Amino acid sequence: MDYTVQTRYSDPGVHAGLYDALPHDIPAIGAVVRNLLIHYRGGGIEFTGDRLAEIDHRWVSAMLETDQKRNGTALAVRREPVDHVVGCCRDYTLMFVSMLRHQGIPARSRIGFGDYFAEGYNHDHVVAEYWNGDRWVMFDAQIDPAEDRPFDVQDMPRGPFRSAAEVWLGVRAGALDAEVFGIGPDSPIGGEWFIRNYVHLQLAHLNGDELLLWDNWGEMSDPDLTGADLDLTDRIAGLMDASDNGDETATKEAAEVYRTNPALTFTGRSFVTSPASDGNFTWVDLT
Repeated sequence: MDYTVQTRYSDPGVHAGLYDALPHDIPAIGAVVRNLLIHYRGGGIEFTGDRLAEIDHRWVSAMLETDQKRNGTALAVRREPVDHVVGCCRDYTLMFVSMLRHQGIPARSRIGFGDYFAEGYNHDHVVAEYWNGDRWVMFDAQIDPAEDRPFDVQDMPRGPFRSAAEVWLGVRAGALDAEVFGIGPDSPIGGEWFIRNYVHLQLAHLNGDELLLWDNWGEMSDPDLTGADLDLTDRIAGLMDASDNGDETATKEAAEVYRTNPALTFTGRSFVTSPASDGNFTWVDLT
């Protein structure tokens, strides 16, 4: 896949002209992203109703439309936190990826878990990677680099963030405890079924379907894993993990499996379990 090309999710659409004034310094682009977005749970402001529903913006073009209606200024002009577009880690990453692609820089989103939000727990998380001409650089656009971290969030080592594929393989091998992976230590949403679904989400994102974290389709499963094809998940997790370790054949095979296996390919119909829906989950047909 050509990661310099916008997907339908990352495409800024009619607002592409706003990107022309962006800095060409990558850390500065991360700062612009944080100037536009606020996390619906971690931003220090409680959002409800239509404001909370902003977390369901699938498209960067919709995020920019909301921002411009509310603020109407260049993207680097300071916004008050309450005026930011409400989103989550996926949205910070997708916006960052969109801005880099506009400048011809290969960039992609990565689905997995971070161990740097709570002691002894791994929260579900999405980070970006961009190609610097020599290697993929992992960049957490949500986190201010001025925060005290034991690593550089603008050039992250592997470890603080682990891909869903890596975590799944670790759980299956008995090396990792599935119960310390999920949306939070006080939430029942986590564990083996959740990690498995994120493996499928990781594959979709890597192939240009940068879906909401609460999109469900194909071979995704309920918490009891009834009828789940675990062998299929083992296969795609193994391919993606091998790809991360430089196996180009595995990279191509993972992409081919995603394109050709109906159990994996997102075709436009999703069962959406949004936190903004107040439990009223529903099917959405994007086509």
